Amino acid sequence: MEVKVLASGSSGNAYRISDGETALLLDAGIPLKAIQAGLGFRVRDIMGCFVTHAHKDHSKAAKDLARLGVDIYTSRGTADACGLTGHRIKVVRALEELVVGTFRVLPFDVQHDAPEPLGFLCTSTATGEKLLYFTDTYYLKYRFQGVTHIMAECNYSEEGIRNSVEAGYIPIELVPRLVKSHMSLEHLLDMLRANDLRLLRQIYLIHLSENNSNAEKFKEEVQRQTGAEVYVC
Repeated sequence: MEVKVLASGSSGNAYRISDGETALLLDAGIPLKAIQAGLGFRVRDIMGCFVTHAHKDHSKAAKDLARLGVDIYTSRGTADACGLTGHRIKVVRALEELVVGTFRVLPFDVQHDAPEPLGFLCTSTATGEKLLYFTDTYYLKYRFQGVTHIMAECNYSEEGIRNSVEAGYIPIELVPRLVKSHMSLEHLLDMLRANDLRLLRQIYLIHLSENNSNAEKFKEEVQRQTGAEVYVC
């Protein structure tokens, strides 16, 4: 499985995945020109874009991609919130699998302050690899078997939040919203412990907070627990 990070973080998120036969885009939260450049100006090679939720750092270029002929797969809540209409908008439902090229994609519901947010489990029928993608959720209620790759939000740590509040980077009033809408290092480690990781090869830590995270520590902790290759995006 090839994973290319076009952008990750609160300023925008977009990722290209490919099994060598089918290329998909996961989220489109940066300007179209940046996506085009990140894809080597080969947008036509993308067979579909899966948008997790309506916040602009994940959906900004969805309309533009649809105008260029890219099918956009997302929930009804996200489509309505973003004003996405037309034949290129493919509304999907949680726990109803669909096929795009050589990928079987299972959307699943997550917890975030947006209408009908989703995560996606992408299984390649060409390679047998299975990639789990989730972001902007404070926990996952599902368990996954046979995952080989994980792209997981690791936005903050409890220590990072305390330090940011003490330093005045964030007001304490924002903390409840943060901890109920984003994945912490501690919750991610709990999630990993609860899943079957015997086939896991790689983990990509995405959507790290600028002020509330520690990339080196996060990588070390996740690597220690899983033994997999860990990349911080």
